[in-house]
Amino acid sequence: MRATGARTVAGMELGAGLMASELGNDPGAIRDFAQTIEGLGFDNMFTNDHVVGGHPDRLRPGEKVNTFEMPCHEPFVLLSFVAGATTRLGLVTSIVILPQRQTVLVAQQAADVDLLSHGRLRLGVGTGWNWVEYHALGQDFASRGRRITEQAQLLRRLWSEPLVSFEGEFDHIERGCINPRPRRMIPMWFGGFGDAAFRRASRLGDGFSFAGDVDSALNGVHRVNELLAAEGRDAGEFGRELILTRARTAADVVDTASKWADVGGSQVSIVTMKVGLDGHQAHVDHLAELKAAIDARFGS
Repeated sequence: MRATGARTVAGMELGAGLMASELGNDPGAIRDFAQTIEGLGFDNMFTNDHVVGGHPDRLRPGEKVNTFEMPCHEPFVLLSFVAGATTRLGLVTSIVILPQRQTVLVAQQAADVDLLSHGRLRLGVGTGWNWVEYHALGQDFASRGRRITEQAQLLRRLWSEPLVSFEGEFDHIERGCINPRPRRMIPMWFGGFGDAAFRRASRLGDGFSFAGDVDSALNGVHRVNELLAAEGRDAGEFGRELILTRARTAADVVDTASKWADVGGSQVSIVTMKVGLDGHQAHVDHLAELKAAIDARFGS
């Protein structure tokens, strides 16, 4: 089993994102990225999830569509590849869009990644916003909130029970289960924005991933803390990750990491997309610079 983490940033774990939109699709570059950040001392690597991209003209008012021109690897396949190329790096989905996927299949995919990586998976889940993708995968976009709530409960049963009977709104199983099952209960974190996501996480999750800057995430942290207390849960056992979506300068990253630690954050993760970097080596070099600044401030 993998240890909790090196706790490299003021008592927090440190993650980095691998997203193909700028890193490209070369297997050697992906392997090099993962091995390099592991060597630099990052605790984990996360990746996102978009199975289908739509044409920009499919936007409706208030909606976003992942463009068909943007590459995005299937997360369980990608993390399996990374697991074989690394030895200790944590493997994180941030996030898998759970309601557009078959629950039992996700249970088996997650179990296999966790087993074959010796317990390195953290399953991040969310509802997503890409209605084009839901339609292409034959799933209902409008009911995604209800479905993810049901799925989270079923996943844990599939991972822990030898035989499951389940009669839900969306999934139906009569005396069946996956095999092999994981050797532990895979950590399940939630992502998203707004009170519905916070409520689901406080009731069903092991942690929450906030994306953006630390100031905009503070209201979410306070709300999650309130909801955890209402559920009678120990807030100290609940993970809080901040994903820095625009990691531009070392000074900004160090300052943000310090602020996040002050509000009880357990994880800070860095996305180097859309900051003007060209090619995977530039992303690796930027992450090395950021890690050096973090080590200088907090210690390695």
